[in-house]
Amino acid sequence: MRNVQLVYTIVCDDVRVEMGNKLSLMGVFENVFFAGLPSVLLKFAVVNHWHGVGEYQTQVRLLYPDRREFVVSQPSKFNIENVGYADNVTFFTNVAFDRAGVYTLQSFIDGKAVAESSLYIHIVQPAPTTVN
Repeated sequence: MRNVQLVYTIVCDDVRVEMGNKLSLMGVFENVFFAGLPSVLLKFAVVNHWHGVGEYQTQVRLLYPDRREFVVSQPSKFNIENVGYADNVTFFTNVAFDRAGVYTLQSFIDGKAVAESSLYIHIVQPAPTTVN
């Protein structure tokens, strides 16, 4: 039986642990804009905030717009004591996107999907140049 609940998921450029074990999130986003595809997102982080009690294994998966598996994180374990909370940070590096669309981030606990969120990949056309 699981005694844990995913409260929120945040996608950002980077995460730092500050004094007092506080997290600083840099560059929070849900949209990624590229000038063309394929393009590479050098680094991003997925922060999952869990409430509950117990020891768990978590994993994050990114799915293509057609819901095929795209990128999978390594499983990681965390422990929540005394009905508290835990923040689990998953880093992805050098992820190459080859198409625009709505990608799906899936959060797993002990092998079971518990939540999904969206990551929107866009192509931005350059502004037309004017000749004077």
